[in-house]
Amino acid sequence: MPPTADPQPPAGGAPDAHGPHGADGPDGPAGATPAAGGRLRRTLSFRDLIVYGLLFIAPMAPVGIFGTLQAKSHGAITIVYVVATIAMAFTAYSYAQMVRVAPQAGSVFTYARLGLGEGAGFVAGWMAMLDYLLIPAVAYLFSGIALHSLVPAVHQWIWTAVAVVVTTLLNLWGVRTAAVVGFLVLAMEIAVLVVFVVVAVWVLATDGAQRGWAVPFTGEGGFSTSAVLAAVSVAVLSYLGFDAIAAFAEETEEGRPTKDGGRRPGSGRVARAVLTCLVVAGVLFAVQTYLAALLAPMSAAELAAKPAEQGDAFYATANAAAGEWLQKLVAASKAIGAAFAALAGQAAAGRLLFAMARDRRLPGAMAKVDAGSGVPRRALLGAAVVTLVAAVWAARRDDGLDHLSSIVNVGALTAFGLLHASVIGYFWLRKRAASPNLLSHVIVPLLGLAVVVAVIVEASPTAQVVGGVWLVIGLVVLAVQYARGRGAPRTG
Repeated sequence: MPPTADPQPPAGGAPDAHGPHGADGPDGPAGATPAAGGRLRRTLSFRDLIVYGLLFIAPMAPVGIFGTLQAKSHGAITIVYVVATIAMAFTAYSYAQMVRVAPQAGSVFTYARLGLGEGAGFVAGWMAMLDYLLIPAVAYLFSGIALHSLVPAVHQWIWTAVAVVVTTLLNLWGVRTAAVVGFLVLAMEIAVLVVFVVVAVWVLATDGAQRGWAVPFTGEGGFSTSAVLAAVSVAVLSYLGFDAIAAFAEETEEGRPTKDGGRRPGSGRVARAVLTCLVVAGVLFAVQTYLAALLAPMSAAELAAKPAEQGDAFYATANAAAGEWLQKLVAASKAIGAAFAALAGQAAAGRLLFAMARDRRLPGAMAKVDAGSGVPRRALLGAAVVTLVAAVWAARRDDGLDHLSSIVNVGALTAFGLLHASVIGYFWLRKRAASPNLLSHVIVPLLGLAVVVAVIVEASPTAQVVGGVWLVIGLVVLAVQYARGRGAPRTG
């Protein structure tokens, strides 16, 4: 095994920000920046960040839930994604606020520490961990299911395991290599999406639509606000993953040179990437769902009456529009894209485990950076093992996908809620910014928090129970750490 670099503990205490980047300059606020021994390599460009974010989200994320959203919204699926994009913009904006003052691998774990305290930071990281470890498992399972449909002779759990192994090796190779390969996969996914859009436009121009041109916005038989909001609570889950961009803050290249000879902080690129990724995803989602809704052979009412048909609704639309070739092309793209969405998720999970271990919240062995590849190898392997076990277990069960998909969201949503609270705590209550702003640092995060609470309330009872149990376990772990004198941050 290549040698590893032992991280030095970050300085303790609260940061004393004296500007947008804190007292210590572009690397972040004083007391929050890791010492040199624990640094990750700055090799990621703005494009790389967008690639990781869009890979995790997946450009054709609505494919799997198109039928469900059509049924829930009474056919107004496009307005559902417009509203969902606006709703998630509050969370993206809060990420952009915090990454500028704490550009570290820990993401929401670090933000909650700075804005709310050590205990809240641990809870935020603990809840985000549930999301970051299980969302890749769901994506790997999607990949295994799609590959099994193309090659039925190989069981889906084998395809699932192969996807885990291949993407883990790429992550271990190095963040830059994974980003380059990810860019090629993302280009393929977008190319397939372009093919679908071109074919859909051609069919609409020659054969016409199955329903009125405004129906994807107004719904079938009239607009229903309650139906749209119920669908939005599901649609926002398509965006989970854009937040992973913040986990790569320590590996982002610094910006252009400044007049005084320095360089602009990479955190600015991360903030722009988070917002850009959300907007791009929102546009892609709205366009593809609008076209699919116009061409769908089954109405929203028919899908609502036949839940078994909802999962294949998008594929059925592709088949009806152009034939089996387009259906298989979309399925193959989904299979490959899901695996690389998991790659981005696994990479983000590794950074979260690394940051929490560096702060002594998890075993210290995971706080080591590999000297050869520059990645937190042990943290990545730890995340990969958990993901592999969960994904293969689910792939071997008929109800595995239902079990996994029902519990992955509450962790992320709880972390988002603590993120919004962290913005208020850091900028407004603790006054750690030179000029706190009522709109940016109070009103926007409060609106974001309201959205998060509403979505959690709409979550399935299973998800709520699992999220509650995971939270209780985390609080017990935190109590044990405080009892052992580890409640305060490391001071060296």
